[in-house]
Amino acid sequence: MTVQPTFERRSRPHGRDAELRSVAAVLDAPRRGGCGVLVLLGDPGMGRTALLDHAAAAFTGGPVIRVAAAPGDCRVPGGGLRVLCDALARHGAAPDAPPPDAHMADRHMATPHTAAPHMSDPHMAGAHMAGRHMDDAHTDTAHMEGPHTAEAPMEGPRLADALRAASAGGTPLVCVDDAHLWDEASRRSLAAFLRDAPRTGPVAVLVTAARRHPGSRDFAGLPSVVLGPLSRGAAARVVDDAAAVPVEPSVREELVTEADGNPALLVLLAERLSPARLAGSEPLPGPLVDTVALRRVVSPAPDELPEEVRALLLLVAAASEDGPAGGTADAGLVRDAARHAGLPGRVFAAAEAAGLLVRSGGRVGCATVPLRRLVYEDAAPDRRRAAHGTLAAALDGSRNPLARLTHTALSVPGPDPRLAAALAAEAAREDARRPHRERSAALARAAELTTGTGARGERLVAAAEQARLAGLPGRARELLAAARAAGGHDAVRGRVELVSGLLGADDGPVLDAYESLTAAARLLDPYDPDRAAVARLAAADAAWAAGDVAACLAALDTAGHRRAERPDGTDGTGGTGAGGRRAPECAPPGGGWGDDAYPAGLRAALRGRLDLAREPLRRTVERAGPGGADPARLLRAGAAALVTGDVAAACRVGARAVAAARASGSAVFEPRALEYLAYAELRAGRHGRARAHAEEGLRAAGQTGQRNTAAHLHAVLALALSVEGDETGVAAHTGRAMDTARRHGLAQAAALAQWASARADLSRGRAPEAAARLRPVVRPVARGGHFAVRVLAIPCYVEATALAGQAGAARSAVEEFAVWASLGGDPQAPALLARCRALLDPAEAGDWYERALHRHESASGEFERARTLLLYGKWLRRQRRPREAADRLREALVAFEQCGARGWAEMADSELRASGSAPRSRPEGGLAGLTAQQMRIALLVADGATNREVAVRLSLSPRTVDHHLRNVFATLGVRSRVDLARMVDRAHPADPAPPEAPAVRAVRDRHGPHAERPRAHPRA
Repeated sequence: MTVQPTFERRSRPHGRDAELRSVAAVLDAPRRGGCGVLVLLGDPGMGRTALLDHAAAAFTGGPVIRVAAAPGDCRVPGGGLRVLCDALARHGAAPDAPPPDAHMADRHMATPHTAAPHMSDPHMAGAHMAGRHMDDAHTDTAHMEGPHTAEAPMEGPRLADALRAASAGGTPLVCVDDAHLWDEASRRSLAAFLRDAPRTGPVAVLVTAARRHPGSRDFAGLPSVVLGPLSRGAAARVVDDAAAVPVEPSVREELVTEADGNPALLVLLAERLSPARLAGSEPLPGPLVDTVALRRVVSPAPDELPEEVRALLLLVAAASEDGPAGGTADAGLVRDAARHAGLPGRVFAAAEAAGLLVRSGGRVGCATVPLRRLVYEDAAPDRRRAAHGTLAAALDGSRNPLARLTHTALSVPGPDPRLAAALAAEAAREDARRPHRERSAALARAAELTTGTGARGERLVAAAEQARLAGLPGRARELLAAARAAGGHDAVRGRVELVSGLLGADDGPVLDAYESLTAAARLLDPYDPDRAAVARLAAADAAWAAGDVAACLAALDTAGHRRAERPDGTDGTGGTGAGGRRAPECAPPGGGWGDDAYPAGLRAALRGRLDLAREPLRRTVERAGPGGADPARLLRAGAAALVTGDVAAACRVGARAVAAARASGSAVFEPRALEYLAYAELRAGRHGRARAHAEEGLRAAGQTGQRNTAAHLHAVLALALSVEGDETGVAAHTGRAMDTARRHGLAQAAALAQWASARADLSRGRAPEAAARLRPVVRPVARGGHFAVRVLAIPCYVEATALAGQAGAARSAVEEFAVWASLGGDPQAPALLARCRALLDPAEAGDWYERALHRHESASGEFERARTLLLYGKWLRRQRRPREAADRLREALVAFEQCGARGWAEMADSELRASGSAPRSRPEGGLAGLTAQQMRIALLVADGATNREVAVRLSLSPRTVDHHLRNVFATLGVRSRVDLARMVDRAHPADPAPPEAPAVRAVRDRHGPHAERPRAHPRA
């Protein structure tokens, strides 16, 4: 008998959920009388063996027979299969399997392309294949393109007999690790057996093979999964598991980036770093991934390859471009360079057939990133210089001059001021087709060839600017450190502080970034007023994120007082920037060069003069233009539109900013653009779109090392999920946002996250908890709120306090919201103000709700309109107007369902049933005899609520709740709250308990899960 496998969560390989489901299906197949077969393919270090370990530990249906490739397995045809048969025989009664059929063995040994390499290391098989194809590419390349078609040795019956014998003690799990290293006869026999395995009876078989190795092609057509690189989140969890001490977040991000999703590299890096370095108290060594680490995940190693294949791989590695090109090179350029180097044409086919090169769409690249890095870093310096010289010779003057100059610069051994100047000038030339990563590399090499310290520092900081734009914060910080060490003029020091502050604003304490940026502005004022103004705008952004109005105004008060860019391109120092002109794309999102409309509008808005702010901010939006392609200008325009309440414009401009960031290759702007777009969609009531854009932004923020932007995106996601009623998702994203917000001083992200948690509470009827969460959010800024969030959260706070019976606490906040609504800063504000009036003025509530619904018609936002309908319907029901209540509640229910607001829809449905409308479904069992109102009370009491708490949640008096509860007890025949809770548990065994307030949890912890609560219990 077999047992269905179960995987313990704590031991699951991270980031492999889909692969684990496939493995679990294979292990479960014998239990259903079937045969499970799966081939696990992956590059070296991707965790093929770890998945086998996990499967072997989880399997309980019978014996686990496991074999792995050994040096002798590839020497004799059939040797690998013999090892497997021997292992099966040891678990059964059958004798050792005989050797393969002599006739078939002789035939394979006599065939030139099946001759096994004589080597001590099975990893040499790939090198042997490359050499063999170099010798006879014209006959073997076609043969290796797909699975073998020649007749396989007749080993199937022998393997089947051995397997049946091994099954005597239960259905076995057979694991074959690194099957690509077996001899060809064994691979073909095993593959043929697996294709016919269903006839052998119940069995589970897992085979691993290197993804691109020629030997893996024999298993084509079998069920398989490919293990790709881990996501950044999964990679971070691998680091945490492997490290001996808690890992500082910035160190973790650096390890994740360097390992590029390779689990073996992640574990190696985490294990060999000292605790001090993991904790961030000591600097990380450079390079993190050295040749020793790379050799752990690359097979065969470059020095094991034929010379001509090795030379070709070095050309490919030297010509490869990261970023959108995916670490590949122009195939035409590599072919031209190979021809210049005198390499034979067949070397391409040989390297491809051996699985060392991949080609697609005119691009060529090394099969894996570690292979590319090891090929380049393991080569001697003179070989690397020669490769770059060959590539430069293959590029004529009109064919990518920047690449030609860069390769030329990389081919010279020492300083060359003239070449450095030419390279820096070419890198500074504006060309949208040139990736920032490429420009950064060119400027960094120009700095290495520069002799003067001043020019060297200037080129280093220019390289750092481009690295930051490319989304490479680690590389940018390295270049800044070199620029600081080089020293230089105050203008250069100012630029260093500017880039450092921008990096800190994306990932670090924002008030520290503010200080760096204001220092940069002071240094740059006499020499580069444009960059000084950019620094002040960025400082204002940092202060905004921190919720510091005074600091924000201080930065904005001087940001607009700057000179326009000099027409001659000089930087005000008497010299020139890198290559002779300033690169405006190094700037952060700005209001445009020589335009002070944005800072002027923002200053007015922060001082409460939205009437004065509207015109300059409108100009900022207009000047972005329908054809604008500058992501920095578009981001400012999007922010201006949000401040003025023009949500439609904010959505349009935000979408254009995302497109512009991608088109320009400015990876640093993409997460912020997606954040602005997601928030604009949220304000427009399009929560599904907001969620999609926020999730996309989180991925981009992770790739570019922007934890502060990620925190804001987590908060936006939590707000979107609070509409959908996903409490688990809200809690997860709120926790992530708050974790970064606390450490980096992100008051805005913290306020948004708290607002999301409060909305989730409201969607489940927990008004007191929601009011408690929102109270600090809507306080004056000096007491912990955020000026840009507090007024927007007031309607939610009013609803929570009114439903919790604390309406008096919100009256002053409503008057403040009335002032905001009168300024026209939010199209939905008039409707929300009328709703707030209704909640605080029960006598006139009907008129106020009608006004609110009328005003909702002129503003987008179906979710807020549905909330107004729900509150109106509840009020009508309490006024004993059930027919009108049902109409409003039914309309609210439909609107919530259209918004995907599940939790709110359940509330509307519950209210509908309470008003006497036919319920959508009736509960089964003894509870079916309860009315809708009695059912709601019974569920809350069973969850541990007191009568007073039930009264607050259902807007009833405690006496009414007591009356209904007596009837519930009588109808169900129970005598205590404990008996009621047990009956509810039996009727709803699979229903997860809703989250409880801290006070409820405390009572349960003291008295057990069904303890009777005190009659009166204070709420937070």
